[in-house]
Parts: sequence; structure tokens; C-alpha cells
Amino acid sequence: MDKLTVHFDDQPIYDIVFSESFDDLSQVLADFHLSSRRVCIVSESRVAGFYMEALKDVLRPLAREVVDFVFPEGEASKNLNTVQKLYERLILAHFDRKDLLVALGGGVVGDLTGFAAATYLRGIDFIQVPTSLLAQVDSSIGGKTGVDFDAYKNMVGAFHMPKLVYMNLSVLKTLSRRQFVSGMGEIIKHGLIKDLDYYHWMKEHREDILNLDLKALAKLIRRSCEIKRDVVERDPKEQGERALLNFGHTLGHAVEKLENFTMLHGECVSLGMVCAAFISRERGMITGEMYEDILETLKAFGLPVALETGNLEMDASDVRGIVELDASDVRGIVALDAREIVDTTRLDKKMEAGAIKFILLDPAGHAVIDKTVSETELMAAAQCIGGR
Repeated sequence: MDKLTVHFDDQPIYDIVFSESFDDLSQVLADFHLSSRRVCIVSESRVAGFYMEALKDVLRPLAREVVDFVFPEGEASKNLNTVQKLYERLILAHFDRKDLLVALGGGVVGDLTGFAAATYLRGIDFIQVPTSLLAQVDSSIGGKTGVDFDAYKNMVGAFHMPKLVYMNLSVLKTLSRRQFVSGMGEIIKHGLIKDLDYYHWMKEHREDILNLDLKALAKLIRRSCEIKRDVVERDPKEQGERALLNFGHTLGHAVEKLENFTMLHGECVSLGMVCAAFISRERGMITGEMYEDILETLKAFGLPVALETGNLEMDASDVRGIVELDASDVRGIVALDAREIVDTTRLDKKMEAGAIKFILLDPAGHAVIDKTVSETELMAAAQCIGGR
């Protein structure tokens, strides 16, 4: 068992624990005084089928009572309707402010559970048990919670720090390849914005990473968590530096919405990073060679660099794992209108006084916040990924 501690105002707030099983969880929870507390495990249908009973087996001997709330998997469930049903479950189970929620799942589960915890009875404790690579390196850390509103991503949310993040790295072996690769979008982002040596390390260890070698994964995930932890500690409410973590997200979120969430978040971030790197290259902030290297690295890990299905390693089961689709719906992932992509960025929550806070590379390994990216630059970037 290994851990990192997240601080706020130089005070420890919560631990990020790395393990290869759930065996250490009882020990980690010893100080949570669960014998007097009810616990609700929140999960989605696919993950619950794998890990709900294993987690209940750990929690039942510790807690006053353990209940669960399971919702249909996929981004389509990340909304206020699902939160409302969770509220009802908690009310009927007589949960009070001293009780605890446990988010068992990927980013959708973590974001939704965290938002419910932030707002139920004006705030109760929750812990994160992330089961996807994306959640382990990104959404489970930092206290950002939220749900989508009418397909506008994370438009309703709150900052609410977890009391613990517990990562069982072995759960990654039950991910589809496409889900695992999606997490690499955020990991490559970390290297590009903060640590070019880390970026080169992951390229050198690509085969071990994609083969799910636990030693390589442990180093990969820990370094990404360190990067996000350090940024969050310096800027917990995204008033400055934390915005750098949005590299690739501005145009990426627009694509995600316009494709009706048939693409995974990391895939859309990959496309957004291509756009941001393109603008950085055009401005002379990174070299043409670095731009091409970024594209080749994304492709090497199986991430898309243009809006075409040929870039995505998917099968019919992967598609159904995102939303209720059949194989024919893969054809929905096609080139979009560049103007539509750019216009959709105006609806993003990262707007500030009418200007987009765009993240660029200057150079790779060092990101900057820029509010001067023009409409012309955005259009050219959208076209570079296949926007018509």
C-alpha cells in the first residue's frame, strides 16, 4: 500500500491510497468510525456487477448499515434526475449528516456522488473508489463535482473534497481496451502541461502500459496523481493555475456534446489537445516537430487525432458500454461542422467575461492560460481535426 496526501492551507485534507486489491481498505477506514455511521455505495450497473459485493464484504463488518444505489451506466445518467433518485434513496434510508457515501465507479459515478454529497443536507462526507483509469488519474482528485444539464457537460456542480481516494489498481484489468485508452488522454495531458520527462517516459513504456503491467501502471498513475495533487493544492477553487488542467478540454467538450457522448471523454480530450497544439504551433510556441510528436504519441496509444471512426479501436460491446446503442451507431462519430464546434465552445463553463480561457503549450511541458485565442484560430483548429 502506498499513499499521497492532499493538503489545503498546509493542512492534510485526505489521502490518495494505492493498492492492488481491496484488502487494505479496512485498515484505511479504521479512523472513519463507521460503526456509528450508515454507508451508501453509489455505483453504475456494469461496475456494480464486478465489485459491489466485494466492497460490501469490506464495509459490512465496519459500518452501522450498508445500502447501495445503482444507476444505468454511461454519461446519459449523469444528470439531476439521477441525483434526485439518489436523494430519495438516502432519505428513505434515514441518512443524516454524519453518514457516508462511497463512489464506486468511473468519472460519472464520482462526479455524481460527489455532487450529491455536497448538496444532501448541505453536505455530507464521501469517499472515492475509482475503477477507471480516467477517474483514478483525474476526476477522483481535487473535489470538483457535478452533473450535466441538457447535454451541457458539468454545468451544475460544486467543490466538495472527498475524505479518501482509494485506488485498487487491479480493477483496471476489467476495463475494455477503449475505456483504458480513454484514460491515457488525461495522462498524456499531464505530461504535456507539467512534466515533459514523464511524457517521454510513458512513450518509452508504452508496451508495458498497454499490457496493463501493474508495476508500470503504479508508476504511471502515481505520477499523474502527483501532478494533479500539486496543482489542486496550489489552486483548489480554480482561480488560476488549476485551469491548466483544462488543456484539450475547451474544444474537446464541444466535440463530446456534439457527438452526443458517443465518444469517450479521453477521446474528446485527445482531439482537443490536437487543436490546442495546432494553435500553439501556429503561434510559434512549440515546434512543428513537437506538434507531430504529440499526434504520433496520441495515435500510438490508440487515441483519435481526427473525427473519424477509423481512429477508434472499438467493437459493438464497447459502444454499448457508453450508452444504449447498437453497432450501427458507431457511424455517428463523424466529421462535424467547424462552425458548430466553435459556437459550442461559447457555452462552456470555462468562459470568463465573454472570453475563453484557452490553454496552450509554451513549450511542451509548460502550459499557459490565454484569453486572446481568436475566432479565426479556433476555426482553423476545428478544421485541423476534420471539422468541415
